[in-house]
Amino acid sequence: MLVIVAPGQGAQTPGFLQPWLEDRTFRSRFEWLSTVAGIDLVHYGTVADADAIRETQIAQPLLVATGLIAALELFPHPADAFARIGAVAGHSVGELTAATGARVITAEQAMVLVRERGKAMASAAAVTPTGMTAVLGGDRDAVLSSLDKHGLTPANDNGPGQIVAAGTIEQLAAFADDPPEKARLMPLSVAGAFHTVHMEPAVGQLAAHARSVSTHDPRTRVISNKDGNVIHDGRDVLARMVGQIANPVRWDLCMDTMLDLGVTGILEMPPAGTLTGIAKRAMKGVETFALKTPDQLDAARDFCDKHGEASPMENSPTWRMVVSPVKGMFHRTDEAIDGDLLPAGTPIGDVASSRDRVTISTAHGGQIVEWLVEDGDPVSPGQPLLRLHPEGSN
Repeated sequence: MLVIVAPGQGAQTPGFLQPWLEDRTFRSRFEWLSTVAGIDLVHYGTVADADAIRETQIAQPLLVATGLIAALELFPHPADAFARIGAVAGHSVGELTAATGARVITAEQAMVLVRERGKAMASAAAVTPTGMTAVLGGDRDAVLSSLDKHGLTPANDNGPGQIVAAGTIEQLAAFADDPPEKARLMPLSVAGAFHTVHMEPAVGQLAAHARSVSTHDPRTRVISNKDGNVIHDGRDVLARMVGQIANPVRWDLCMDTMLDLGVTGILEMPPAGTLTGIAKRAMKGVETFALKTPDQLDAARDFCDKHGEASPMENSPTWRMVVSPVKGMFHRTDEAIDGDLLPAGTPIGDVASSRDRVTISTAHGGQIVEWLVEDGDPVSPGQPLLRLHPEGSN
């Protein structure tokens, strides 16, 4: 099974976009998204220096636009992609890229949101001097205990041996003077403590914009940074991306879900390398492909053909499907057993996994057409559970 992933802030390097812009179609599409964002992203992706593209309000639109246009290069006929892609996921701002690829929002909506996201996060970061430090190695429990001791947040949990601590400059300095045993600390060059309470002002600002954004349910599985769950309601995908600004990125749980799905290949969109590097350490036996330059496109398409497996959501109208967010055992509720017409928000059951028990509710009301699983069945992330005929349909 193929999973497509999109990197987050920090993946960009000076001039990385230059070879991509040599293609006229790529360039014209990229210039269109630059116009939508109101930023000269061509300049920042080609001749701007590292300091310029490190700025939050520049880096984030640059990354999302690159991933979206590169996806059109990889899959010239976008509808064909859903016959190959089993799931998508993005790290931090990469979630916008992934959600757009899954057709939750449009590319133009994504560029407006990421522009406002970058500006809001930059403003929030300017309120209090904060930062982030990568913690490499060490015992996981000891690292987390040390972060808690110093009032720091594990803002990025990237799996074994890599946690990113975030907090005030004073907290990070105290942490550096008293590091966890056998751990190496690497301060990161970022504007502030992303994915922590320090970003709460940015959540409110982006939420105001998100209320005006129309969404569609994903065409393939979308794995959420919040908890690694597969999310199949478009409004929920958008709400989670907004809230994620001030909450830790649980990439470790995203990778767990990929393994639960049976992933065999992970392809990272440009500027690639960060997420495939993590996967090589944490997901032994899973093949990876870091798409960095356009001369790799033919090899990348071969990689997609080799690992491609359609999402089960593609074969049914997504607006009337209820799917499992996690792997586990499914148990129906009395409401779902006794009723034929389910109002929106009705709990239909829960899935008990090794981590927790997740309640599943209907995002849309409707008439039960068909149960696709039985009570007590094992289910996988994104597996369809119930088919509904929407209320008001003929």
